[in-house]
Amino acid sequence: MPSLARVSVQTADFDVGAEIAALRAGDARVGAVCSFIGTVRDRNDGTLVASMELEHYPGMTEKAIEAMIDEAVRRFDILGARVIHRVGLLQPLDQIMMVAVVSAHRGQSFEACEFLMDYLKTQAPFWKKEQTPEGARWVDARVTDDAALARWGIKSINA
Repeated sequence: MPSLARVSVQTADFDVGAEIAALRAGDARVGAVCSFIGTVRDRNDGTLVASMELEHYPGMTEKAIEAMIDEAVRRFDILGARVIHRVGLLQPLDQIMMVAVVSAHRGQSFEACEFLMDYLKTQAPFWKKEQTPEGARWVDARVTDDAALARWGIKSINA
């Protein structure tokens, strides 16, 4: 069952169609929906990945993502946004996260969705650990993710 909350950090999988339907339900102003669904890959940086475990700081993580959505609302003419991020043990092919944005026109939805993704990749307090044939390893933010955030005029806290 989809939530009316803007942010959910959860172990359970989610139904993309139901979440998007709930986000745009009953709002005739919505002319555009843009979404991004992230999934767990079976390799990273050329190494096989058997599983990924995500941890977060309950309360702090949700608050940080809410602030990201508030910033997207300030920057773009959007009518709503929904972010779901899973935590716990995930396998390749599992859905890991969703960002969905609704607006009157596509340009604002595309930009806000991309802004939120760039922000989430570098600023959201999640910690990812991959299980590989060589053992467990923590995943660091990439320099390319920091560069993507910089184009929005935001300096990464990871730099």
